Amino acid sequence: MKKFLLIAILLVSSLAVSAQNTSQSYIEKFKDNAVRIMHETGVPASIILAVAMHESANGNSNIAKKLNNQFGVKGYNTHVYYDNKRTAYKKYSSVMDSFQDFARIMTERKQFSHLAESLTHYDYTGWAKGIQRSGYCSSHQWASQVLGIIQKYQLNSLDEKPEDQSQLTNKQ
Repeated sequence: MKKFLLIAILLVSSLAVSAQNTSQSYIEKFKDNAVRIMHETGVPASIILAVAMHESANGNSNIAKKLNNQFGVKGYNTHVYYDNKRTAYKKYSSVMDSFQDFARIMTERKQFSHLAESLTHYDYTGWAKGIQRSGYCSSHQWASQVLGIIQKYQLNSLDEKPEDQSQLTNKQ
């Protein structure tokens, strides 16, 4: 009986773990969307993915699961989500919509738009530090954490110059 109970517990716990996104599965799932948005807006794909991974715990946070909100973007008259306190978060119809809204915030809000005007899409370090300095987060380690994710998973390889992408296509 003890063996059966132990096997059942292990089986249930392994199913729960496999249902969660890992960093690698999150990257594989959304990297093409991040690259597409980078080419449309100039916000580096590495920044889009790393910030989403950091803010949503690879899509495993309650806000990411229930609202498709990968960045913790707050919004009024949208959706009230109760965690430890009452906070209103935007609800998105898809993760892609969340990614696009993040890029819109980075390029259109006065608070961040200077980054798109002064940085290229392959200056992920400048973007991470600029986003932090512009008040996106309250943590003083935020940019270092995001840069750590980019470096650990080599997300900056997604920020290739457009001519590099065409050379890759021509070689295939």
